[in-house]
Amino acid sequence: MAEAEAAGDAGPGPGAAQEGAELAAVIGATVPTGFEQTAAEEVQEKLGSASRISRDRGKIYFEVPARSLPQVHRLRSVDNLFVVVQEFKDYQFKENKEDALKDLEDLVKKLPWTDPLKVWELNNSLKKRKTKRKKHNLQSPASRGKLSDGGEEGGADQHSTSDQEDCVQNPVAVEPTGGQDAENPQGVASRNGVEEEEEDNEQSDVKVEEQMSSESGTKAGDGQTGEGEAKVLRFRVTCNRAGDKHSFTSNEAARDFGGAVQEHFHWKADMTNFDVEVLLNIHNNEVVVGIALTEESLHRRNITHFGPTTLRSTLAYGMLRLCDPQPTDIIVDPMCGTGAIPIEGAAEWPYCYHIAGDNSPQAVKRAANNISSLLRKNESKDSSAALGVPLDVIQWDICNLPLRTGSVDIVVTDMPFGKRIGSKKKNWDLYPACLMEMGRICTPGTGRAVLLTQDKKCFAKALSRVGHIWRRAQTVWVNVGGLHAAVYLLRRTWESPDETRACW
Repeated sequence: MAEAEAAGDAGPGPGAAQEGAELAAVIGATVPTGFEQTAAEEVQEKLGSASRISRDRGKIYFEVPARSLPQVHRLRSVDNLFVVVQEFKDYQFKENKEDALKDLEDLVKKLPWTDPLKVWELNNSLKKRKTKRKKHNLQSPASRGKLSDGGEEGGADQHSTSDQEDCVQNPVAVEPTGGQDAENPQGVASRNGVEEEEEDNEQSDVKVEEQMSSESGTKAGDGQTGEGEAKVLRFRVTCNRAGDKHSFTSNEAARDFGGAVQEHFHWKADMTNFDVEVLLNIHNNEVVVGIALTEESLHRRNITHFGPTTLRSTLAYGMLRLCDPQPTDIIVDPMCGTGAIPIEGAAEWPYCYHIAGDNSPQAVKRAANNISSLLRKNESKDSSAALGVPLDVIQWDICNLPLRTGSVDIVVTDMPFGKRIGSKKKNWDLYPACLMEMGRICTPGTGRAVLLTQDKKCFAKALSRVGHIWRRAQTVWVNVGGLHAAVYLLRRTWESPDETRACW
């Protein structure tokens, strides 16, 4: 059997820390596809660490001291976090399925688990402190609204979150590509958060087998709790595989790798109430083993009232950063929905003034409720220094905005895709009217717009009709709920818009 070193070139892994050296961690982060460079720039600015963008889209890796974990959880551009146990950049899989799976089993005993598990324990202690603070705040009048601060800075315990939030959970999602297999054998949610029926027959046998073989009362090895108790930790393995040259499925890889983890640590398999989530990410010949540091995606940090097409906060941050807001800028989201973009903007760019609006009274109400939740969260953190947010929400008509011509610096919005809201047919009239009205309110020469849409053909046609007032500067291709969408950065020309404004 090939040794781990022979199986592939081992990339950077935490390894065993030198005696007396500060504990460091290689952190992996999943980010919105297309905004990997944005996330890397944020990590450099806020943590001073250089990032490496993975060949597997939607992931970056960076090294930080373990004491910086709280700051890592406060990053605005990352969805999920994990500590890397070891990375293999060119893992050579055997052609025979049994041999390939046996190699994965043998790999478990050779991996440097000690330091990553220390990082996991430290992260766990941060979450416990966060939970205690959260429980205390929920008892105060300011927090009576039972906020579910999804993914708040410390990654608080979220087992009590609603089923609505759970339905979109996906710790390490990968884009659908040819030959991709993102299943797992241990009851883990699929990419859309729906547990797949065909997996259940195989899963149940694996779960029962591993639980029966687990020895109750066995010491938890490296995963022992900070109090020194001989508690048996519960775990699950999540495997995400992309590529068409593997002789095994994700189910089989997670099953055999999980069995080896259970045998090595004497942990107990539990698919729902687990303490440790071990990640096995396979992208062609790149293999990364990690331990999850977030229980649910950090992108839910601002939203408590969801709509039919709620935008991820991490994607909203990437869009805002693309237009480079400056102090005193007036930033408008004319189709705000639940308010994800302006709320993210007010939190990260408080020296700008943010205006949100929508033609739907239900959307305006949801946005107002989310703003109220943000205010209550700010009060609960430090009631003595609680401040308002530079943000207003208004009901209006996108084609007739109650704003002075040339008074806005930036427009950032998520335009209707024509699927859940509106229709493709209506977009042919709506898009040109929107671009004209946005051009009217934006400052000539310096104004800019960042617009997200999946209806790319309609948008291109609309942009060609208003080319005298908008110039396309950049396009970022993104994945939104499995849809191939685009984020367009437009710059306002010096030309004046037409006197007659089209309306929907």
